[in-house]
Amino acid sequence: MEVRLINSISDVEAVCWNKLAGSKYPFLRHEFLLALEQSGSVSERSGWIPQHLLIYSDDQLIALMPLYLKFHSRGEYVFDYEWAHAYERNGFAYYPKWVTSIPFTPCQGSRIVIREGLNELEIMQHILSFLKEKSDHYNTSSWHCLFPTSQQAEMLSTLGLSIRQDIQYHWFNRGYRDFTDFLEIFNARNRKKIKRERRRITEQGIEFRQLTGPEISEAQWQVFFQFYNITYLKRGMQAYLNFDFFTQIAESMADSLMLIFAIKNNRYVGAALSFVDEETLYGRYWGCQEEYKSLHFETCYYQGLDYCIAKGLKRFDSGAQGEHKITRGFEPVTTCSAHWIKDPRFSAAIVRFLGSETERVKEYKQYTESLLPFKQEQ
Repeated sequence: MEVRLINSISDVEAVCWNKLAGSKYPFLRHEFLLALEQSGSVSERSGWIPQHLLIYSDDQLIALMPLYLKFHSRGEYVFDYEWAHAYERNGFAYYPKWVTSIPFTPCQGSRIVIREGLNELEIMQHILSFLKEKSDHYNTSSWHCLFPTSQQAEMLSTLGLSIRQDIQYHWFNRGYRDFTDFLEIFNARNRKKIKRERRRITEQGIEFRQLTGPEISEAQWQVFFQFYNITYLKRGMQAYLNFDFFTQIAESMADSLMLIFAIKNNRYVGAALSFVDEETLYGRYWGCQEEYKSLHFETCYYQGLDYCIAKGLKRFDSGAQGEHKITRGFEPVTTCSAHWIKDPRFSAAIVRFLGSETERVKEYKQYTESLLPFKQEQ
């Protein structure tokens, strides 16, 4: 087996990458990663330097893994700032580090793709050995695999990586006929609350329009991008993604996109962009110019639930954080990240930290499960 690191996703043909990676999970597609790079959203300037890992056997691509050399921890959604501070306090450098993730995308999915029929554990061991061997050359302190599938996290744990857990909130379709049918599993108090939130939208004269990628005009993309930018500006931040990124995926991944517009008096007042595959809706970006009662809940959650039920999708991955999702029917699920720390002293300290943190995460998940709005028999 030959391992290669490439400095751009464009260094591997899209057909070769996608043939192995598949098309079910939109964020691992060549088109998505290419748009990040060609738009400049991912670059040396932004602190994400592509070093994607490819494994060949007899000149055939048999495994791939997105990989970035990073000099900060922004845009990862697995927060290791305290680890970096601990290095700094002790006179060591935490950055650069290697990160296997989808930039700015906290959506669980395959992170190491291996051709079917091969020994996955053996190839993962080969990848780990390669990264350990090259860590001195690249001056990396660590390797972090963020939001892999639970199966991949388990295999990486077998290879000695430390596993970190967190909680997200996802919705699961249990064969609901429509939104009213979904609300039937709620207890009376929470069912009444959601009906009131949706009624407020109607009372304010707000309507909604759902558009698939091919239906979205350039002018509508510009409106959406303005809303997306406002979300970050309200927090005193700069958006991770630029307009070029969105225009590129609009051309290359149109069938994977669904845009919801909120409209009042024939004027756009909010928008939410999601990705969609055969089974899942991924809520990703949202924004509004003016605040209206329940607008965020309706645009980001209830409209998406309507879409999932109508299309027969199995799951709605609404992204990171947000306890407010629980009482609206989103259930706590465990996500994972896997970490190799080169320095044995820091590795041991992080293992101890993760031991106590994991217990807190388990307790927190039990607590959030107790907050679910469903009838007792649910």
